[in-house]
Amino acid sequence: MATTQDFTSMMKDMMGAFPVDTKSFEEGFKSTATLNEKLSGVALEAAEKSTEVSTKWTKDTLSKMSELTKVKSEPADYAKAMTDFATAYAEMTAENMATFAEIAKKAQSETMELMMAAGKDMAEESSAAMQKAAKETTAAAKKAAAK
Repeated sequence: MATTQDFTSMMKDMMGAFPVDTKSFEEGFKSTATLNEKLSGVALEAAEKSTEVSTKWTKDTLSKMSELTKVKSEPADYAKAMTDFATAYAEMTAENMATFAEIAKKAQSETMELMMAAGKDMAEESSAAMQKAAKETTAAAKKAAAK
């Protein structure tokens, strides 16, 4: 009668011949965490600056509106006050939108720089890990073949 081969033992031997280096996983996690920290910093800085611009814009708008609420002696003065407010508000809008655009442009630029640097680092790390794995696999295969 034929005996069944013990595949459990064979699998253990095979897996033992190909050790897994967890250091590369740890390094990858650390690299990802560092990248996320830097990207979060860019986003938080942009949000902070945007909030400052919005707050200033609101304060400026409210101060300009105070002129609208004052009693005027002539009906034409109300029209002039409204025209002056509209002109000032249009100028504020243009300035603030340009400021928002600069904030967004800076955040985009910093994000791209971080992503490009991370891509380069990851490519180098992956290449080194693959070369190391290939050497270890070759050595393990030679060792297994010699048995």
